[in-house]
Amino acid sequence: MDIKYILALHLIFVVCWFAGLFYIVRLFVYTTEANQKEEPAKSILTQQLLIMQRKLWFIITWPSAIGTTIFGTWMFIQNPVLLTQPWMWLKLIFVGLLWLYHLQCHFIYKQQLAGIYKQSSFKLRLFNEGGTVLLVAIVFLVVVKSSSGLVWGMLGLFIFASLLMSGVYLYKKQRKSFERNSKEKKTHCL
Repeated sequence: MDIKYILALHLIFVVCWFAGLFYIVRLFVYTTEANQKEEPAKSILTQQLLIMQRKLWFIITWPSAIGTTIFGTWMFIQNPVLLTQPWMWLKLIFVGLLWLYHLQCHFIYKQQLAGIYKQSSFKLRLFNEGGTVLLVAIVFLVVVKSSSGLVWGMLGLFIFASLLMSGVYLYKKQRKSFERNSKEKKTHCL
């Protein structure tokens, strides 16, 4: 098969894999928050969100992760010179971290399926940004492909990650303020 077709399939699976990872963690957040609601909303929402998790995880995310790996490996077989490039080795390190992130998501999925909610919704929101950081790192490495650009790219990645974390923190602060104001309004109405 022509390397262009292999690359195209690899990229399609990469996009689907990241989409699945981004959405599954959002579902973890929503399921954690649903678990804190009063009955019957707690049971209804939790049950529906767990169904959504299972379908997303096993119909989209796992197959996409496997497809990404198969077609990525196939590209190395077709074009082994890629493995002589320093940027490729750094990219593969980030892909390894992505697989660890994926496996951690699987662990959280299994916990929530068993009714165990160890992480707060805030911690899960922060965890969700880890996927974004890995995406930025991998895409940057693939596009820049230079050792000197890697230094600037890594600096940019750390700045980007810091901005993301700051945004999540500010969102949490704003959300708490909104919830506090909503409770005060309800109290005044009573």
